[in-house]
Amino acid sequence: MKGITPCLWFDAQAEEAAAFYVSVFPNSRIKQVTRYGATGPGKKGSVMTVAFALDGQDFLGLNGGPQFKFSWAISMMVNCETQAELDAMWNKLAAGGGAHEQCGWLRDKYGLSWQIVPAILPQLMQDDAMSERVMKEVLKMKKLDIATMQEAAA
Repeated sequence: MKGITPCLWFDAQAEEAAAFYVSVFPNSRIKQVTRYGATGPGKKGSVMTVAFALDGQDFLGLNGGPQFKFSWAISMMVNCETQAELDAMWNKLAAGGGAHEQCGWLRDKYGLSWQIVPAILPQLMQDDAMSERVMKEVLKMKKLDIATMQEAAA
């Protein structure tokens, strides 16, 4: 791993979550799994960390126990080129118990927050008036609709 690698703290689902995320994103893979030894603090032989890459971005999943949970303060942003890509990414990440939230946000079955947004979003917010019109529509949505956002921008 090089650069900045987000570390995602799980209770005991790091390997399961990494496999799920790798199945969602193209060009992704699990790179390494490490296990706790006799020293702990986890049970000997249980998964400690999972190094994985999602479309070229490195992550580390850590099975650290139940002390900490994900919060809305950190989210993963996925920029989608088309509505079909946005829809597919939304459906995959929300599968299995995820929660649909407002404004393109969702929480997956592990509690991690995701923002599924159109890649053209910065273009739709070029000036104050355009941004205001687009945001009025975005606030009405859960999953974002690119055509509606483009109409509002125009």
